Amino acid sequence: MAGRGKRKAKTTPQVGQVNGQVKRKRGEEVESGAETGSGVPLQVREEVERLYKLRMPEDFYQFWNFCKQISPDDPADALQEALGLRLVGPFDILAEKHRHCGSAQPNFHLHWRFFYDPPELQTVLRGDAETQHHMGYYRDCPDAVPVFVGENEGKKGCKITQLGDNLFSAVLLFLARKKRERGVRKDEAALEQLEVKLKKEAERLGLPLEQKTKAMKARDRKVVTKTFHGAGIVVPVDKNDVGYRELPHSDADLKKICRDIAEAVDDKARMTAFAPIQEMMTFVQFANDECDYGMGYEAGIDLFCFGSHYFHKIIGQLLPMAYDLLKRSVFGEIIKAHLANRSHGNLDQLTGS
Repeated sequence: MAGRGKRKAKTTPQVGQVNGQVKRKRGEEVESGAETGSGVPLQVREEVERLYKLRMPEDFYQFWNFCKQISPDDPADALQEALGLRLVGPFDILAEKHRHCGSAQPNFHLHWRFFYDPPELQTVLRGDAETQHHMGYYRDCPDAVPVFVGENEGKKGCKITQLGDNLFSAVLLFLARKKRERGVRKDEAALEQLEVKLKKEAERLGLPLEQKTKAMKARDRKVVTKTFHGAGIVVPVDKNDVGYRELPHSDADLKKICRDIAEAVDDKARMTAFAPIQEMMTFVQFANDECDYGMGYEAGIDLFCFGSHYFHKIIGQLLPMAYDLLKRSVFGEIIKAHLANRSHGNLDQLTGS
């Protein structure tokens, strides 16, 4: 049938993986914690994973320990003076802020979830409030460790920039950028000292500091499409090339269709402009029937990234279905909660601000 979208050219099937991601044994990260001395008790780690329903990498706990050494009384503020960064999200569990919050039942799916954050992105550091700059772990699957640390500015758009595969590399890259932007200033010595400490600890822990590690490059080869946010999505594609087919529209054409809908002069014009999207939904149904689940996944992510509330209903149909078919149900829970409460405010679920 013409116009149903093409399958992507054949890719090498991923052997011994789930959802395109290598799965580590549960406890592998915890066991390594004893060697690296992150010092976070097992019960605390389990509480973080229970509240977020996501596995945390060992560098998360190592970074917390590093910040405790810099600022024992308030590790979350250890980077505030030098870099304007504050540890948030799951770090609030380590700081036990959830035990004294104003909300009886905070929704951790929404805790520091910014407007353009897809379910794959989990905020752990926040920066400039004006641009809503933040960094977080990006996962392709909720039951796998993160594939990189991503950066976004919620007031500027959906773009996600990759900053290495651990928090030490991400903060060092951010620090280097700040030094270039600031030039020589009186606080240069403080930045230099922090940079030395970060590099020394990363070296001790054996963490890579490249912006694009070998593992990230290997993931790039599995990405079936970049999507509007640029970080790309990964879905399992078998030896018969089943798993993903392209959307019937290019990114540029889809963005134009979305603009025509969002900027329509009235409801009648908007309904007319929706025709290509309705047709695309039909193609997604065909794709799902033939196990090309990546098509609906891409469509849902792109519409989410565009940012208009006119697409929330369709996103609510596309993404939960895609995540369910891909066995990534936690992401489905996250997108449902986000669509019901999507805004640029009310980001801190523990204080309601």
